[in-house]
Amino acid sequence: MTHSILLVAAGLVLLAIGGELLVRGAVGMGTRIGISPLLAGLTIVGFGTSMPELATSVQAALAGSPGIALGNVVGSNVANILLVLGVSALIMPLIVNPASFKRDAIAMGGATVLCTGAILIGVIGPVIGAVLLASLVGYIWYAYKSEAAANDDECHRHQAEAEDRPVPADTGPVILGGMIVAGLAAAIFGAGLLVDGATVLASAAGVSESVIGLTVVAIGTSLPELIACVIAVIRKHADVALGNVVGSCIYNLLGILGATAVITPIAVPAEIAGIDIWVLLAVTALLIVQLRSGWRLSRIEGAVLLALYCAYTAFLAVR
Repeated sequence: MTHSILLVAAGLVLLAIGGELLVRGAVGMGTRIGISPLLAGLTIVGFGTSMPELATSVQAALAGSPGIALGNVVGSNVANILLVLGVSALIMPLIVNPASFKRDAIAMGGATVLCTGAILIGVIGPVIGAVLLASLVGYIWYAYKSEAAANDDECHRHQAEAEDRPVPADTGPVILGGMIVAGLAAAIFGAGLLVDGATVLASAAGVSESVIGLTVVAIGTSLPELIACVIAVIRKHADVALGNVVGSCIYNLLGILGATAVITPIAVPAEIAGIDIWVLLAVTALLIVQLRSGWRLSRIEGAVLLALYCAYTAFLAVR
């Protein structure tokens, strides 16, 4: 048991380090070749911060652990909405930008519905994965076009996401390339340790791999979002915190699940199809209603989200 816990901890540390190295190296390289901060924020930062989830889900699926692969995606989104936003709103109420709410709410809700349909099929294969990835590309393209034309607060937020991960101006392409390679290597190796440790941990604890994927793995891969959002609200950048979570949810469902399914088919565990995907649908709908009501997420609403996450985790522990 102790060995598996150490493997999980080491894997999570490497995933966090690898994701940050990858994002900083890729943003720096993008700046050198002339990619705009807006496009870098929408694509490089989005994909880079989702690298821990991607590496973990792909390795789990390849290792024959679909419960961890799919539980990581579903559990990460539940954690993002209930845990990350709950904690963030408790620190400071989160203000909603009505101009971008309609687009992002439709994208997040639509991605959740697509994911639900894919899970209910029973096996998520390459064709479904390609549909999910194509949907993500369409969302990114539309978001980039609309924000570039409007030059509004949402545009500035995506630019700030890229600019918040600076590298020294004189950093050469060789060093930037080394950061990208090192980040990928750390993420892949860390994901391997995390999957191995989580598999053994599930067996030792007498619970299913799905439960471990929905809890230990999902919370671990969501820690970077939690830290980033807490720092953002402390700096009074509540819009960045909210945008990080919504963007992460969209990338998880369309990008992570889509890419994993394209690489290898995912057999859906019955417990995720029967319970957890409906939990995700419910909390996504709840969040959209909360955000639309008064265009803010209050401290009381944050406390409700956090209480719901504690109740869901307790339910997973005993089921």
